[in-house]
Amino acid sequence: MKKNIAIVFGGRSGEHEVSLMSATSVIKTIDKEKYNVIPLGITKEGRWMLYSGTFDKIESGEWEDIANKLLKDSPDENIFSVVPLGSGDVWEKGQSIPRSLSEQIDVIIPMLHGPYGEDGTIQGLFEMADIPYVGAGVLASSVAMDKVFAKRLFEQLGLPVGKYIVVMRNKLVKELQAYITMIEESFKYPVFVKPANLGSSVGISKAHDRQELLKGLELAAKHDRKILVEEYIECREIECAVLGNDDPDASVLGEIIPSHEFYDYESKYFDDGKSKLIIPADIPEEKSDEMRAMAVKAYKAIDCSGLARVDFFLEKETMKVYINEINTMPGFTKYSMYPMLWQATGLPYKELIDKLIELAEERYEEKNGVY
Repeated sequence: MKKNIAIVFGGRSGEHEVSLMSATSVIKTIDKEKYNVIPLGITKEGRWMLYSGTFDKIESGEWEDIANKLLKDSPDENIFSVVPLGSGDVWEKGQSIPRSLSEQIDVIIPMLHGPYGEDGTIQGLFEMADIPYVGAGVLASSVAMDKVFAKRLFEQLGLPVGKYIVVMRNKLVKELQAYITMIEESFKYPVFVKPANLGSSVGISKAHDRQELLKGLELAAKHDRKILVEEYIECREIECAVLGNDDPDASVLGEIIPSHEFYDYESKYFDDGKSKLIIPADIPEEKSDEMRAMAVKAYKAIDCSGLARVDFFLEKETMKVYINEINTMPGFTKYSMYPMLWQATGLPYKELIDKLIELAEERYEEKNGVY
C-alpha cells in the first residue's frame, strides 16, 4: 500500500523561491510506485493551499493561481485543517467537516527554508498535529537557525568558530558609532555582515570599508533584529552532509568555488553553473576525517535528526578548521550540495528521499514509545 507523502513548499521567508526549486526536484524524483504525493503550498502571505496541477508550475510560482481556482471551484475537496477540529457531533447536520492532515498524511516533507519553515515554528505545528515529518525537531531547528546561539553552543563544546560581534537592530540608530568603533577595533576589513536567522546567503554582504559596512548593516537589518558581523578568514569553503537520527553518518566533503567574491544568493542559485562544487574535496585524509567528526559532533550537539549540512572554513595558510554553521534543511535540488555529497558517498538522490522518510517514521515512533 502506498504511503501518502505531503511535500510542503513556499513559505513566508525570503527563501520562498529556493523552496519552490527544492520541492519541485523532490516531487519529480520521489518514487511514485511507493508514495502518493500531495503537494501543499504556502504563499508568501502565509496562506496554505492544496495543489494538484502539473509539477512544473510550482517552481515558476504559477501554482498559486491554479490552487486558488481549485479552492474556489471545489471548496469541499480543497479545504483542510492542519490539526483535527473535533468530532463530527459538534458540527451542524449537513455541514462539511474540514479534513485534517493527520487523517490523510503518513509523513510530511517540509521543503521549506528559512524563517517559519526551518526555525522550529512549523515543526512545532507538525508536532501538535501528531504527524511524522522529515528533518530536525523544534529545538534543533530553532538553535541551528539562530547563528548566534549555534555559535555559542559550539564554543561551549570546544568546536572552533571564527570571531564575531552581535549587533541589535533596535540599538543601531542610537549606538551606531559605538558599534562601528567596536567592529573596526576588533577586525580588519573586509568583514562579513549577515542576518542571524536566515539562510541561502540572503541579506549577507562583504564589507571592505566603513561605507560598505554601513550598507551591510542596513541590508541585514531588513531581514532580522539580530545581526552578525564576522571576521574575514582567508579560507576554503568546505561542506559536509550528515544523515541519521541518534547515530548519524557523515558524507564525503565538498568544496565550493564561488563565481562571485563569496558564495552569495546569486552564486548559489542564479549564476548558470559558474560556481563550482568539487566533490570530493581535495583535502588530506586526516583533515577530512577531522572535519567529518566535527560535523557529527555539531549535529549531535543540537540534537539534530534526519538531515543537516555542516559548513566549515578551512584556513588556507594554517589548515585550521572553523565551523561556520549548520543547516537543518539545506537546498535540496538534484544539483544542491547536500544530495550531491550523498550521491558521491554512495546514496543516490531517490534513495536519499526514501531514507529521510524512514528516519522521520523512526523518530516519530521512538518519541511515541514504539520500539
